[in-house]
Amino acid sequence: MMKLTRREMLHTATAASLGIALKGCTMTRNADGPTASDAYPDLIVHNASITTMDPARPEASAVAAASGKFLAVGADAEILALRGPDTRVLDAGGRRVIPGLNDSHLHIIRGGLNYNLELRWDGVPSLADAMRMLREQVTRTPQGQWVRVVGGFAELQFAERRLPTLAELNEAAPDTPVFILHLYDRALLNRAALRAVGYDKNTQSPPGCEIQKDASGNPTGMLIARPNALILYATLAKGP
Repeated sequence: MMKLTRREMLHTATAASLGIALKGCTMTRNADGPTASDAYPDLIVHNASITTMDPARPEASAVAAASGKFLAVGADAEILALRGPDTRVLDAGGRRVIPGLNDSHLHIIRGGLNYNLELRWDGVPSLADAMRMLREQVTRTPQGQWVRVVGGFAELQFAERRLPTLAELNEAAPDTPVFILHLYDRALLNRAALRAVGYDKNTQSPPGCEIQKDASGNPTGMLIARPNALILYATLAKGP
């Protein structure tokens, strides 16, 4: 049976695909089973294809855990031998068990509400491709909804090494509001989005923020955090 260090445990598979969240620790077990100082497992998952993230043993078929921590990872027979009278035994039916993914920064509500309305430019190689994707997204967007590109890209990933111009956004989406968030320093709005949020020459920039205006005092569509990003979030929140 494989005994894991704390570092190995932190990289050992948890049954995330089965809704199980286990975090690693080190625990030594007697070859003859639990000793008086050992707790029986609360849970054993067996008959699984476990990705351990351990180069020395990348695959296992069973795992035992107690109080949210790993006790052991190994083959079915040796792990099942650790069961106690109250151990819950889960047969994974040969399914894949992967490491738990602990993401400290999630936008679950936004993702759930807007997934089909957001456009992602992650990894897009050129601005020409990005603008083609934007035009396609506009055709899929219901009337009254916005097209949002909310992070996940940087201008230097594009072959053109620049952001789209406001004129390009207006040409691609003359009637559909478009909001493009670049990192957390600026946002681009097309004319339709400016109309939707009600920004005009009388709209004042909040403290630490800039609603960029042209020589005539009209908003250009560029919002800038200087350094406060409140204007970016507040504008995005105005969308449907």
